[in-house]
Amino acid sequence: MGRTSAFDRDDVIRAARDVFWARGYAETGVAELEEATGLKRSSIYHAFGSKKGLFEAVVARYLDEVVRSRIAGLHQVDAGPEAIERYITEMRRAIASGTPRARAGCLLLNAACAPVVDDDPDVRALVTGYTDELRAAIAAGVGSARPDISDVSRSALSEVCASLVIAALAVARVDPDAADRSLAAVLAAVDSWGAGATPVYT
Repeated sequence: MGRTSAFDRDDVIRAARDVFWARGYAETGVAELEEATGLKRSSIYHAFGSKKGLFEAVVARYLDEVVRSRIAGLHQVDAGPEAIERYITEMRRAIASGTPRARAGCLLLNAACAPVVDDDPDVRALVTGYTDELRAAIAAGVGSARPDISDVSRSALSEVCASLVIAALAVARVDPDAADRSLAAVLAAVDSWGAGATPVYT
């Protein structure tokens, strides 16, 4: 009969997530993870394989609980303009709230700014997978909001909107006002694209 773990895996992942979120992957030391989770290094490594293994578990939970819950509405068929409006409004409200998580910014984009991404293809793959998923969701939301424009124009608009969202998430921890302006620009772009002020690609 296997030995039952003396700790709750979900609690450990949540505790580690808060440390990685506040400090970033590269700057988080194993000693900090030990303190936050209440586990010794040997227990962390036994359960997750390594610091990176624990980070990967944190990312999987972050994607499920934070990211995918927010972008789910963008994938609804024929959701109309309300879907992307709700998504952006929710993001603006979260950043403006000033909570510790809002001030910490985006867990994965924080990791993207660390030197470790250049050296670790696995962490880099986690980050690019996240941004790809985010871009696909925003493209779906834009598609529902602007079925009136051509496929090429809609693709260009989607890329602009995704870039603005990613920029907002990247600067949210240091400049919430700039993040809010970037998110406001998403809605402006969706509303005005093809109206003359924004180029139309045909």
